Amino acid sequence: MLRYPVSTMKATRRIPFVQLDVFTAHPLEGNQLAVFPDGRGLDATKMQRLAREMNLSETTFIIPRDEAEERERGVRVRIFTVEEELRFAGHPTLGTASYIYSVTDRHVVELDLDVGKIPVRFTRDADGVVHGEMTQRDPEFGAEHSAKAIAAATAVPLEWIDTSLPIQTVSTGMAFVMVPLKGLDAMRQLSFDQRKAAQYLAKTDGKFFYWVTRETVQSTSTLHARMIFYNGEDPATGSAAGCCAAWAVRHGVLASDSPGTIEQGLEMLRPSWIHIRASRKGDTVSNVRVGGETVEVIRGEVTI
Repeated sequence: MLRYPVSTMKATRRIPFVQLDVFTAHPLEGNQLAVFPDGRGLDATKMQRLAREMNLSETTFIIPRDEAEERERGVRVRIFTVEEELRFAGHPTLGTASYIYSVTDRHVVELDLDVGKIPVRFTRDADGVVHGEMTQRDPEFGAEHSAKAIAAATAVPLEWIDTSLPIQTVSTGMAFVMVPLKGLDAMRQLSFDQRKAAQYLAKTDGKFFYWVTRETVQSTSTLHARMIFYNGEDPATGSAAGCCAAWAVRHGVLASDSPGTIEQGLEMLRPSWIHIRASRKGDTVSNVRVGGETVEVIRGEVTI
C-alpha cells in the first residue's frame, strides 16, 4: 500500500470563496469569477497569489467595513487578474455586487473601486431571475487608429477590418481599442501575435483590443465580440462592453438609450449575453449601463 508523507506545514488560515458565472443565467456558461467575501488581513501580494491560484480571468476581494462607512463610500472591493491588480473591470463588478445582493438583498449595491463608486441596481422578473445593471463612469474617447496600423500590429488581414466604422480607444475606467470586423467568419478565424499587439498598444492610449462585428449569431443580439489577452480569451468583458456601448451610440450603431446585447464567448463554448445602454446628447455620451445575470456554481475554502 502506498504511504503518502504527512505535511508538516501548519495551516494559518482558511479563507472562504464563492465562484460565480457572470453574464449568464445558466451554470457553466458566461465568465467565471472567484469572490473572496472577507479579504481583511490579506495584503496585495497574497491577493495576487490567490488570484493566480484561482487562475480565472479575475478574482475579487471584498474588504468589509462598518455599515455607516459602507453606506457613505460603498463596499470596498479589489480586483485582480492572474497578472495584476485592476482599477476597474466589468464582470467582477457585476458578479461581486450580485454576491452581495444575494446575502443582503440590497437592491442597489455600491462598490468602492479604485476608479470610484460604481452602483449596481438589481431587479427580479416574474420568473425570479435576478438582473443586475451597473452604471459605469462617463466614457472618455481617445485616439482613432488606422486600419493599416492595426493590421500591421496584429497580422489580422486588412480586408477583415470594417473601415465603415472608426477604430477608436474608449475608456469607462479601462481603455479598450474598439476594432470592428466585417463579419462572423473573420471573428471565428481571429488570431494575432500577442507580443506585437502589446508593443503597439504600449505606444497608444489603449490597454486591450476589443473586436466586434455587427453580424451576430443570435438575431436578438446587436454585436458579436471577442477579447483575447494575456490570460487567453475572455468569455465576457463588462468593462469593454461599457466602452463598446459608448462607441456604438456615438457612431450610430445603437440609438441613444436603446437596449442592445453583446454576445461574447461563443467561440470558446462559454456563451455570454451582455446587455448595454448609453445616452447621447450631441457629441456627449453618458449614463453608460451594462447588465446581465449571474449564477453561483461553487463554494469552498482556500487554506494558506
